[in-house]
Amino acid sequence: MPPSYRLTGAGRLAWESQDAAVPADYRLILWLLDFHGNDYAASAFRRFPEQLLIEWLGEMEELGLIERAPDEALRLPLPDIEVLEDEVPAQEMLARGGAYIAEHRLRGRRPPGKPRSRIVVLIVEDDPDQLALADLRVSMAGYSVRVAASAEALTRSFSSDGPPDLLLLDIHLPDGDGFDILWKLRRHRRYAELPVILLTARADAEDIGKGLRLGADGYVTKPYSKNLLAGVIEKVLKHVHA
Repeated sequence: MPPSYRLTGAGRLAWESQDAAVPADYRLILWLLDFHGNDYAASAFRRFPEQLLIEWLGEMEELGLIERAPDEALRLPLPDIEVLEDEVPAQEMLARGGAYIAEHRLRGRRPPGKPRSRIVVLIVEDDPDQLALADLRVSMAGYSVRVAASAEALTRSFSSDGPPDLLLLDIHLPDGDGFDILWKLRRHRRYAELPVILLTARADAEDIGKGLRLGADGYVTKPYSKNLLAGVIEKVLKHVHA
C-alpha cells in the first residue's frame, strides 16, 4: 500500500480551485486524501491500480502537493459534539411529523448571502424513485439541485463542482454508509459546519440519536411531505425568504 500522505497548502488550493494546470486525476486524488485520509481501501481509491497510485503519489510529493504525514497527524478524532440537554425524545420528534432540527448547531449560523435559486442542494440517494421525488420537491422549493446515487458519486461531485450549500444525505448507499460519510465530513474543518440533513427510512431512536451526535443539522424520516422537507431545509439554512 502507498505510504501515508497529507495535503500541503498548495495541494489543497489545487483541488479547491480546480487548477487546470494540475491533472484532473491528481485533483481527484487530492480531494480523496482530504476526505478519506489515507484509507486507500475506500471504493473511490480503488479506481486507480495500486502501482499507478503509488507512482502518482510520489510525483505529487515531488510537486509539493502532498507530504508524508507524521504518525500524530493520522489520528483524527471526532470533533467535540455538544450534548443536547433539551433533546426531544425520539417518539415526540416523530410525532411532530418525522423531522428533527439540531437547534444547537444553528446558533450563530448566518443565512446564505445569495438568492434561493443559487443555493445548491446536493441530494445523495441510490433509489431512483426516492431520488426523483427529492429532486422534484427541492427544485419546487426554489433551490438548485445536484444529485449523486452513491458515495463515490458524492466524492466526484465534491471534487469536480465543490461542496454544495446543503447536503441531503441518505444513510443506506450501495458503496457506503451515510453515518460514516457524515463522520468524515465533520472531522475536517472545511466541512465541520456544512449543513447536512439526513433523509432516511431509519426512524428508530437509536439511529436518530446517532445521526444527531455525529453532527447532522436535521433528520427527516421517509415518507415525508413537500412542505416538511422545504421547512427543514429553510430552518437549517436560516433562509426563509425567496
